[in-house]
Amino acid sequence: MKILLKIISIVSLFLFSFSSFASSLGNDAKDRGINDTCYTYLGQIENSYKLSGLNITFAHPESPSEFPSLHISSQKYNNGSSSFSATLIPDGEYCYLSTVLVTAINNQSCSEIAQIKLENDQYLNVSVYADGNYTILTPSDGSFQAILTSSSDNSCTMTETRMMWPGKQ
Repeated sequence: MKILLKIISIVSLFLFSFSSFASSLGNDAKDRGINDTCYTYLGQIENSYKLSGLNITFAHPESPSEFPSLHISSQKYNNGSSSFSATLIPDGEYCYLSTVLVTAINNQSCSEIAQIKLENDQYLNVSVYADGNYTILTPSDGSFQAILTSSSDNSCTMTETRMMWPGKQ
């Protein structure tokens, strides 16, 4: 039974995914036929985060414009790497989205990163937990949260999450 579930999972993964080195997330999404409003938002997010690298798109094989889609971009840097994920949920003329950006930084501590972020936004709320192993950064408008997790004295993983409901209040 376990083997059958593994086989079904692997086949499903291949059927629902499309990966590319050259394409952008937006191009992958458009090729897959996701909702036009969601496609527009994904393009804006991609430009905002300056995403490039290996991209993977998961979309419903028969009705991609009617069901949620998942878009992932992984990028390598000289001092770490990042993985970005966006879930787009179409709702008629609207599109709701959630994003997660995880960045591993190998040459800076979490306290250094928090200090830099605080210098750029003096209203940022900084909460430190577990003897400095975790730091949560929240802007005054609550638009996102970032969790800094100490990996060592000179490395940090930053996880930034957002949820957006454009056009709806």
